[in-house]
Amino acid sequence: MKRISFYTFGCRLNQSETASIQNSFRQGGYQVVGFDEPSDIVVINTCTVTEGGDADTRHLVHKVNRQNPAARIALVGCQAQVQKEQLADLPNVRWIVGNGRKMDLVSVFNEYPKPAVAQLVTPTIEREPFTSPMASIDHDHTRANIKIQDGCDFFCSFCEIPYARGRARSRVFEDIFTEANALVAAGHKELILTGINIGTYSYQDKTLMDVIKAMNALEGLERLRISSIEPTTISTDIFNYMSAGNKLCRYLHIPLQSGDDEILQGMKRKYTLDEFSDFVRQAHSQVPHICIGTDVIVGFPGETDAHFGRTVDILRELPIHYFHVFSYSPRHVAKSRLMETLPAEVISERSQILRDLSQRKRRIFQESLLGSVQTVLFENPKGDGWQNGLTDNYVRVKVKGSRNLFNQILPVRLEHIDGQLVVGKIADLGND
Repeated sequence: MKRISFYTFGCRLNQSETASIQNSFRQGGYQVVGFDEPSDIVVINTCTVTEGGDADTRHLVHKVNRQNPAARIALVGCQAQVQKEQLADLPNVRWIVGNGRKMDLVSVFNEYPKPAVAQLVTPTIEREPFTSPMASIDHDHTRANIKIQDGCDFFCSFCEIPYARGRARSRVFEDIFTEANALVAAGHKELILTGINIGTYSYQDKTLMDVIKAMNALEGLERLRISSIEPTTISTDIFNYMSAGNKLCRYLHIPLQSGDDEILQGMKRKYTLDEFSDFVRQAHSQVPHICIGTDVIVGFPGETDAHFGRTVDILRELPIHYFHVFSYSPRHVAKSRLMETLPAEVISERSQILRDLSQRKRRIFQESLLGSVQTVLFENPKGDGWQNGLTDNYVRVKVKGSRNLFNQILPVRLEHIDGQLVVGKIADLGND
């Protein structure tokens, strides 16, 4: 039995796809082992959103060659799709498989069982509704990502994802629930809807809200979460649904990218700052204790101190509780690659300002919940007597105790903050 290991860079969609690919290899007679264990084949699911993601792939390939020199390496996914020639020269890389064949990796290995040089398998990505060949049961986590959409038609000027993932397409509605039932049967109590641009989900007459409503009726599922979603792609009707005590988590991650309309226009974003701000404020006002996160790109070409200052001001002002901060880097086929970049030290300094602000705002949100009782889905215990998990509104909580709480959803009274986590105690609701 061949031993195979996996490593995943990037987004939740990549994580979902890796879980599905792993299960296809288990069914195909392979032994899936941990990434740090000796293996015959190493599969690296790549990301190319940033320059750092590109470099991470190369560094990991060299690490694999030092620690497991006999292993053959497969590079799959986004970076493999758009940089196949550059990756082909890396040592011991034998398969480079783009997103068009990634989910069919077992068959690719059967077609090219023992290649002496890198085989480039990067066909054109078809724009058709799709199904998933294997459920993304995640043997390492309590929560599971479920892919409902892929690709993007927006072509933001800084982004090469439409070239790496193809044009927007949606999963066959019924196929989503074939997998969802399998995930719930495997013990997953929370599912996370993932895709590149999930707000554009459209299959026949079905929209994202139809997916959400059908998921809410799924027997055995206790929580449903939406992953990152583009502004203006979803109706504000979701706020009423989210606040009505359904399974849908009180959580939204909505990329802002810049707090200045001139920069947003240069990025080819499809909203104004006022539209974004109105959406966030409405979510905050209609959904009690909702957690709202965002993405910000620092140092987009042409960003002045004044542009950046307006970004800081709006992020300080809006009810946004944390930010993922990305330092701008030109992408190989993105339109902004032709524009003059800012000095690295300026980007680094501005990025740190936003990371500090994000940390302060996250703590303020945590403090606002102290004294309240929140439901927590517990994850793997850490072995130090503490067990932690997530509330539905994306606060990481830890409790002390010897009882194994893995994969249980329990009420926890939040008491105080310890570093990045909130410390709580299992609540006795009968005495409240």
